Amino acid sequence: MAPEAPNQTTNPVDLLIIGGGINGAGIARDAQGRGLSVHLVEQNDFASATSSASSKLIHGGLRYLEYYEFRLVREALKERDVLLRIAPNLVTPMRFILPHRSHLRPSWMIRSGLFLYDTLAGRSVLERSKQLSLKGDPRTNPALTKGFIYSDCWVDDARLVIHNLLDAQKLGATIENYTKCVSAKFQNGLWTATLESNPPNAQTKEAQQKTIQAKVLINATGPWAQTFLEQKLERKSSHRVRHIKGSHLIVPRQFSGSESFILQNEDKRIVFVIPYLDDFMIIGTTDKEYTGDLSQVKIDDEETQYLLDVYNQHFQKTLTKDDIISDYSGVRPLCDDESDDPSAITRDYTLVFEGQEATQENAPQSKGPILNIFGGKLTTYRKLAEASLKELESVFPNMAPAWTQTKALPGGEIPPQQLATQLASQYPWLPQSLIKRWCYSYGSLALKIVEGAQSLEQLGTCFGNDFYAKEVAYLQSNEWANTAKDVLFRRSKLGLVLAEQAQNKISSALDE
Repeated sequence: MAPEAPNQTTNPVDLLIIGGGINGAGIARDAQGRGLSVHLVEQNDFASATSSASSKLIHGGLRYLEYYEFRLVREALKERDVLLRIAPNLVTPMRFILPHRSHLRPSWMIRSGLFLYDTLAGRSVLERSKQLSLKGDPRTNPALTKGFIYSDCWVDDARLVIHNLLDAQKLGATIENYTKCVSAKFQNGLWTATLESNPPNAQTKEAQQKTIQAKVLINATGPWAQTFLEQKLERKSSHRVRHIKGSHLIVPRQFSGSESFILQNEDKRIVFVIPYLDDFMIIGTTDKEYTGDLSQVKIDDEETQYLLDVYNQHFQKTLTKDDIISDYSGVRPLCDDESDDPSAITRDYTLVFEGQEATQENAPQSKGPILNIFGGKLTTYRKLAEASLKELESVFPNMAPAWTQTKALPGGEIPPQQLATQLASQYPWLPQSLIKRWCYSYGSLALKIVEGAQSLEQLGTCFGNDFYAKEVAYLQSNEWANTAKDVLFRRSKLGLVLAEQAQNKISSALDE
């Protein structure tokens, strides 16, 4: 069920955004806040593809320095601090240990790279890098005696998408998931798009169609960017998209400590080991060309063994396939730069604005104005949105200036530690574990969940792990949650800990 959207009118919107991943969400928020009218649609659930299959990091990309991506790294490092400021409930500092393996990269190279990393970051709020001894470290392979430590950030990737969409909707945008763009034609100076809505828990199983008119189309479909152009719009793509699969393993937490590890491998790639949800660790990612069905992306045996091998080379306690609790894979839609090595393909974004001549008086109107988004990374989504609006200045010369750098996302207005104190004082019957999860998932939006309740019993049925019916109802009525998977793997990450029976009860509750 989607939250109530603004009433539709017969007037055309300024922007029709196709795609509800991080790029589409970021553009929707920025554009609506500048006074443009926005309608965004996503064919599945929000953040259901690449945007929820990341390594959960807001980072500059240390390894990108080896490919001379200095502009991208600098922009990403600056954005770390911006996102820490505007989304403190979703983005948190994390230290990364890089064990040194001298036959792969000499010490001077790593020291130089980290010095450059810190320098490009400028006056960051995060700690700077330094060298450290790993002798006697109970976690790592005894052969690894030296390492380096530096700073980046962790993020709840899917919730970052949702909070951007919540703000866009609050500002007046129309936001719909489980709604696909069947076709779009440009005629009489406007795009006329046919939309087909088919929410999984709708009372009628028949897809509902409607049309909408828009001045500009935004192709933010991620892995489907080239396909959308060629199949839905019957327009040749100016850029070829390469699909690079990244897979991750989720295993039980193997050691204490808040640090993540960044592991070097013989193939010059790196693998992260990241603490996850108190009891787990994420191991990833891979880089592998993918040519299969974009809706059926899965890890393969070769990737699984690759990640286990890299992990086992670095730690005393080794892992086998039997230790794997779960896994996930996603496809990075990278703009083809003809690199032979998937790891070397640029993670920078490319924006292509086509058909702008159709917005000019007395110009041919055979091609409509469309902005195509190719590539990009989670960390720089906000800058990508700003750059996208810059491309549209010729169409919308009177839109307001950029604004998202200083305005907190919904839920980020109160620092999590301060909010935790407020919740514990105002609702002393709330378990501390629940307060912590709410503060770092919803931020101040948690106040909406608990509103009106005076005891745990008034939160309704407990499905396990402090997950109550009132929270499920909030997600359904306020955050577009339709299915148990929406609730358990994107709005929250409780699918990893809740029993199958509990998950089935949540599915039934959503259908009521």
